[in-house]
Amino acid sequence: MFRKQTPYLYLILPAIFMVSFFFLPLIMAFGISLSDYSRDIYHPSFVGLLNYARLAHSAPFWNALRNTFVFLLGVVPAMVLLPIFLALLLNGKLKGIAIFRSLIYIPVVISMVVVGIAWRWLYADDGLLNWFLSLFHLPKVGWLVSPDIALYSVMIVVVWKGLAYYMMMYLAHLQSLSSDLYEAAEIDGANLWQKHWHVTLPHLQPTMVMVGIISTIGSLKVFTEIYVMTRGGPVGATKTLVYYIYERAFENLDLGIASAAGIVLMLILLAFSLLEMKLSPKDDNTPKPIKPASAKKPPSGLTTGQLTVGDTAG
Repeated sequence: MFRKQTPYLYLILPAIFMVSFFFLPLIMAFGISLSDYSRDIYHPSFVGLLNYARLAHSAPFWNALRNTFVFLLGVVPAMVLLPIFLALLLNGKLKGIAIFRSLIYIPVVISMVVVGIAWRWLYADDGLLNWFLSLFHLPKVGWLVSPDIALYSVMIVVVWKGLAYYMMMYLAHLQSLSSDLYEAAEIDGANLWQKHWHVTLPHLQPTMVMVGIISTIGSLKVFTEIYVMTRGGPVGATKTLVYYIYERAFENLDLGIASAAGIVLMLILLAFSLLEMKLSPKDDNTPKPIKPASAKKPPSGLTTGQLTVGDTAG
């Protein structure tokens, strides 16, 4: 009696989770974004869309948004392309290659806080990188104190930490690629570059799209690296949108502006998610039904029992 309703019972817990931790907070955040908490955090006043208008005319907000997209444009191409070359190098069947794969994956499992502190020491005025430059009589570089290069210094750390993660995704797809395709390309006279261009890259295209979208969403939500290494400085040069939201909410206690900025960030993430659905290749792997072979009709005027051996074999 309840057999048709049984599958819906398995959706109850996921539905409760989605409502409790996604839809309900989203509705509450939108409600908070319509209120002004700047004067009295305990007794906010309803202001409608005024917070969004304030964001549109806020120079710090546009600076944070600009830094976020600069960060995105610097990190995403590196995350998509560099792991491919690394995966090609580690795709061979060499002695000890598994150990090297494990070693290169270590930065992924290390906490971002630990990574940020370590790189902050490397970037220090008397740190290892400036010491190395001094060996060649080169001037010191203000890696994290110069507004011109501080954001790019953080990008390097993010790429260094995430490189092996995306490399493993490419490597898994490379190992599923049949060697027959490379042998066929070699027979056709293709060199190494042509084999990778015409065989490897088309095979990796779905993974490249997925890596691009994941790294894009991660770049839009970057926070820990900024908080640990620069705190948004110097003079706001590394302040991203998420850090701007944190600053407005927990340092300035302006929850209305912070929630409005959070809604804007959600819409940007939604736009990129829809872009992912648009760009993702549609592979229909559903097996096609096999039509049964039609039985051969007996010759006119003969019954099935009257068929000769030749007719049956035919």
